[in-house]
Amino acid sequence: MKWRDAMIGSVRALLVLAFLVLVFLVLPWAGRQPAQAQEPAVATDARLAGDGERTRLVVDLSRAVPLGAFTLADPYRVVVDVPDVIFTLPASAGQEGRGLVTAYRFGLFAPGKARIVLDLSGPVTIDKAFVLEPMDGQPARLVVDLVKTDRPTFLKHVAAPLRSAEEPPAPKSEASAAGDTRPVIVIDPGHGGIDSGAVNTAFGVTEKDVVLAIGRLLHEKLDRTGHYRALMTRNDDTFVALGQRVRFARESGARLFISLHADSLSARDGGVRGGTIYTLSDRASDAEAQRLADSENKADMIVGLDLSDEPADVAGILFDLAQRETRNFSAQFARTLAGNVSEAARLHKSPLKSAGFKVLKAPDVPSVLFELGYLSSAKDLELMTSPDWQSNVTDAMVAAIEAYFAAQKPGEAHPGAMPASMDRTAGESAGGAKPAPAAIRP
Repeated sequence: MKWRDAMIGSVRALLVLAFLVLVFLVLPWAGRQPAQAQEPAVATDARLAGDGERTRLVVDLSRAVPLGAFTLADPYRVVVDVPDVIFTLPASAGQEGRGLVTAYRFGLFAPGKARIVLDLSGPVTIDKAFVLEPMDGQPARLVVDLVKTDRPTFLKHVAAPLRSAEEPPAPKSEASAAGDTRPVIVIDPGHGGIDSGAVNTAFGVTEKDVVLAIGRLLHEKLDRTGHYRALMTRNDDTFVALGQRVRFARESGARLFISLHADSLSARDGGVRGGTIYTLSDRASDAEAQRLADSENKADMIVGLDLSDEPADVAGILFDLAQRETRNFSAQFARTLAGNVSEAARLHKSPLKSAGFKVLKAPDVPSVLFELGYLSSAKDLELMTSPDWQSNVTDAMVAAIEAYFAAQKPGEAHPGAMPASMDRTAGESAGGAKPAPAAIRP
């Protein structure tokens, strides 16, 4: 009897303990769903207000987000960083300024990070930068208030050089598969993210979207041949700095680098059309080539990168034999490309040009920049956005690549390869500049 009473007491004690566990530990979590990653905020509208003394930027958002803001000098800019935001604003948004702001642009700056860059008419102080929670049926609002100031005051608050801290992460190069000796070809769709490149506002078409679509198609067709390992500097709407594009090609052991672009001209030059293929040169082949190079080389600056401490590219190796050999291979491919593409697309009256494009400055990778056409030309725009035209042009590009590699002698060192005997002195210029490090192939 005593044994049975003891057993009943033990069972009761266990039931009480189970009840306490249920009340204090289990029930509070009942019905809770696993934490979900928050959807990106959506920017639905943006506007400027004010005058030359005080100007305000307001951006309507689907929800509140944290922000950071800083200034950059020469040229004067204000940079606003926010987490991943989807901008549903028209392509023309930000092209007209007001007050202290001459223009602004927006977009993805790096994975999970968006950026707004405001171009300024002069030095300013960021008086306020904040986000209001949605209230009374109104959306959340990002607000930046700018006040006119003088240059000395501006420079006291300007951001420190941001190259190391703020530059977005570089695309990761893909190590070649063991025993895979196929040539690596890097396709570089220009611009991306916050950097839209050229824009046709009438039709809402941006350069970054056009060249990404064509780059993806070219990548697919090269893969289909089975002859090459095709890589892309970007495969989505993300910004990639110019120097990172070059480093990606070198670190991937690329034997060919093709940068895709689509230019735009002012209304008075609206009749100009056709594709142009550019190679690297210390001196531009003409004024048009210089204009385009100057424009493309500003890509990092317009997205709010301060590259004031950026080393002078590869100036120390421009006279090196390997660099000259690379330029020869680049010119050879440019001629081959022009010959093949001319049957599929209209080319500019002077289809082969050269200038000092930063993105072509890999010393050991043959590189070309292919301007597919002009977004400012109604006919070029119609063609570049046509699936048939895109298919024909990428077919011609694949044929040009096949012909280029077929023309190389069996066993010939790959274009741009630097002989081991030159490693120690590679990069010395005629003036005895400190040599740049030679590329080391995997």
